[in-house]
Amino acid sequence: QHRYNYDRVFFSNKTYLPSNTPEPLQPYRNEELVNLRGTGSGMLKEWDRVYDYAVYNDLGYDRPVLGRSKDYPYPRRVRTSRPVTKRDSSLERRLPPLSLNIYVPRDELFNHVKFNDFLTYSATSIVRVIIPEAASLLARPFNEFNSFEHVLEFYKDSDEERARECLPWKILKGQFHKYPIPHVIEEDNSAWRTDEEFGREMLAGVNPVIIQRLQEFPPTSKLNPEVYGNHTSKITRKQIEKYMDGLTVDDAIENDRLFILNYHDILMPYLTRINSTTTKTYASRTILLLQDDGTLKPLAIELSLPHPQGYKHGSTSQVFTPCNDETVEGYVWQLAKSYVAVNDSGYHQLISHWLNTHAVIEPFIIAANRQLSVIHPIYKLLQPHFRDTLYVNALARQILINADGVLETTVFPSKYAMEMSSVIYKNWVFTEQALPADLLKRGVAVPDSSQPNGLRLLIKDYPFAVDGLEIWSAIEAWVDEYCSFYYSTDDMILDDT
Repeated sequence: QHRYNYDRVFFSNKTYLPSNTPEPLQPYRNEELVNLRGTGSGMLKEWDRVYDYAVYNDLGYDRPVLGRSKDYPYPRRVRTSRPVTKRDSSLERRLPPLSLNIYVPRDELFNHVKFNDFLTYSATSIVRVIIPEAASLLARPFNEFNSFEHVLEFYKDSDEERARECLPWKILKGQFHKYPIPHVIEEDNSAWRTDEEFGREMLAGVNPVIIQRLQEFPPTSKLNPEVYGNHTSKITRKQIEKYMDGLTVDDAIENDRLFILNYHDILMPYLTRINSTTTKTYASRTILLLQDDGTLKPLAIELSLPHPQGYKHGSTSQVFTPCNDETVEGYVWQLAKSYVAVNDSGYHQLISHWLNTHAVIEPFIIAANRQLSVIHPIYKLLQPHFRDTLYVNALARQILINADGVLETTVFPSKYAMEMSSVIYKNWVFTEQALPADLLKRGVAVPDSSQPNGLRLLIKDYPFAVDGLEIWSAIEAWVDEYCSFYYSTDDMILDDT
């Protein structure tokens, strides 16, 4: 407490709206908020409790500042006040690579138990990365696994025992476990390669939030044709109708049976740059049929690259259709599905997980602490969901999303990952983040007043949507009841500055 130039006030666990806060408490409430907002300048120390805004200018050299321009919009982060670099005055100086001494407001730091758990599990995770990485580096050809069997070896006990012998620290020996076997290959090592599993993962895999109903054929592009040329899909009716169980494309669209996993427009503008790095990928469109048993069957995958003569000439594309024989065509079909899976998992890490979950919530956390006060009922509602997020995000900027960090070295956009996420953020709209609104926008649900949530799912076995709507409804009902307890009229909301 001797570090503060003011007396810190701790409020009892009592909740008040600003309009009914007891008069003797009001000066303390206001002074506390002034302290939490800070002055907007000056060096912040580890004991400070200042919630202020900054842009993403701390990711490293040769990465654009995110959040300062129309070209690269981004949610704000909490200000750390580190000095700028000598090389570029627009960039904030970074900490040493392994330093965890990152400023966040004092109350946002992990408690001791959580911090110890974080260090232990981080060390375990690092070991789990280092061992396969070392194995791949020593493999021939360089930096590649020789076969799928080579990968599967890491699930076996023998490798766990070998790994234990290599670990010098007792803490790691106690925490290291063999890799958990993914459920999909517990019974059959090749189960992940089936078309059935490929379709299932669109709905129940790591990233079930992108699939949408196909409402026009062939699929078109929203890319500016003056810049990027014509990007209408090259997939034809003839190519897919022979796999559609007697349906025509028009009948399937009319009966809500065609769906698409579309990674064309978001990747195409970056493909030339991405493919100039050591990583390689394609823009992809995947069309799937909703079958009578409620499962999705892939009908075609279109992989595209920018036209060799330049973006204005559109794209060059190749369409692949199902083939599960032990032939060249069968292996090429497997490879096409793998490219789609890489796009899907990369988008999950970079956009669905980092941007749309961690990054977008940070300015709300800052604003809540600057404006609401700990005795405000809405603060008490939100704070449990905000807990630890600022520090997790700060650690992410230090070791995960920074230049040459974990994300750039493991996700396909490579050094263009964060820049690409900024361009995708241009399409982020707050009111579309509600789950029912998202499902309606993607066309996987239609309005239906007879249903509990006012909408009907077009795919019955869609775990993310089915379970998500149950959770959404429960939260919405509880929050509605909670807020109504404090705000009995609309005027009470309007009066709460």
